[in-house]
Amino acid sequence: MSTSNERIVLVTGGAGFVGSHLVDALIAQGFRVRVIDNFVTGHREYLNDRAELRELDICDRAVLESAFDGVDCVFHTAARPRVMFAIEHPIEAHMNNVVGTLNVLMAARAAGVRRFVFSGSSSVYGDQPTLPLRESMAPAPLNPYALQKLAAEQYVRMFHRLYGMQTLTLRYFNVYGPRMAREGAYVTVIGVFLDQRRRGLPLTIHGDGEQTRDFTHVRDVVRANLLAMDSAIADGRAINIGRGENVSVRRIAAMVGGPLVHLEPRPGDARDTLADISQAREILGWVPEVSIEEGIRELQASGV
Repeated sequence: MSTSNERIVLVTGGAGFVGSHLVDALIAQGFRVRVIDNFVTGHREYLNDRAELRELDICDRAVLESAFDGVDCVFHTAARPRVMFAIEHPIEAHMNNVVGTLNVLMAARAAGVRRFVFSGSSSVYGDQPTLPLRESMAPAPLNPYALQKLAAEQYVRMFHRLYGMQTLTLRYFNVYGPRMAREGAYVTVIGVFLDQRRRGLPLTIHGDGEQTRDFTHVRDVVRANLLAMDSAIADGRAINIGRGENVSVRRIAAMVGGPLVHLEPRPGDARDTLADISQAREILGWVPEVSIEEGIRELQASGV
């Protein structure tokens, strides 16, 4: 992969969880990085000070296009994430996750951007009758967030088919790691458990705790994005980015440690997720490296 400083890479949501890690990795490899973020969910302290910031809202198409001048590749990580927010605020989530994605695609096309890599979500699968989850399965979204991510990735695919833009969607499976949310509307179960343990509270499990998730460390997700930037295939397809190993919520709680409290199951959640990652291996040359045990140990040791 070329790391020429002449290449400008744009990251939407570059002050967010995944986006900020991606920005750090791109800058470490010598790329010029431009960030779009409105700091609704991003954090200024996460933003690499060597990145060029455009403080913009992706829902404001009128001001977007100037940020794409000279850009070679766009990584679109900006979103209003999490299921419960989209259930409670479906219109606001739709505007960010669907219309915002379309705005970014339009601006990229107008600027002649070579490649567009979209941060998709495994939530598009919903509950499937068999595991592992393969990209060939018909999506069955269970909540507004999943439906919005599916609509956005369909736009990403369509821009390849209609306009010849090089595009890919990376369907993330339950990303965790440093800088992940620990409280509020954007938190994941690992973040909840670590925050509760730190505060001396019992760990809250929704349902029986036997539901499983394929947890993927943010370092592995970043490597997948870097490989997607110059992969030989960029035909609009979606590619699973997961560990390829599912772990029960109860097992995660045991790794974190502490007493448990069971609550009612949450609406709109899939029972199980498990990624088939054969396409990621074949197309991107990507395999995950960070085990769930290693990832949680690192988080606990750092106190993050």
